[in-house]
Amino acid sequence: MIHKERIILGIDPGTTLMGYGVIAVKGRDTLLNTMGVIELHKYTDPFLKLQKIYHRVSSLIEEYDPTEMALEAPFLGKNAQSMLKLGRAQGVALSAALNCNLPVFEYAPRKIKMSITGQGNASKEQVARMLRQIYKFKDMPKDLDATDGLAAALCHFYQFNPLLKQDKVKSWKAFINQNPNRIK
Repeated sequence: MIHKERIILGIDPGTTLMGYGVIAVKGRDTLLNTMGVIELHKYTDPFLKLQKIYHRVSSLIEEYDPTEMALEAPFLGKNAQSMLKLGRAQGVALSAALNCNLPVFEYAPRKIKMSITGQGNASKEQVARMLRQIYKFKDMPKDLDATDGLAAALCHFYQFNPLLKQDKVKSWKAFINQNPNRIK
């Protein structure tokens, strides 16, 4: 199948809530197709959770026909057991993508936050507010894992969009001159 446009599926792995966002790329711009969460807290069996992740990610791929997937990499917090669970969730989402021959790209949480807000230590709320400003959605989602999934997709767009690649600017004035549509 030949795609006329890029469609990016972003995933924020989780075993209680898994966030996702889908964007369509139109030249230098992106359009929000959807975002949401896969709710898994009602399942007690950890393997049933993984099965639900696989089926839901597969259905997102079937419905939106993305050209690529961007995943947030798990990070080691205070609890190694949590990292293992996140790694399993990410692996299952990854398997769903690979089963459909979908190219997958992985980004560290700091990289995603930096690409959206300009700060690698931004909070979930700061990332969500910036995405709300970019995409002009009315209501903030109940679960910010949805905006985290969307952030992974937009981060990937920023990393791999040849139309955005420009010579490095040497001053704010030069940046403003090269990017008048990004200044409000």
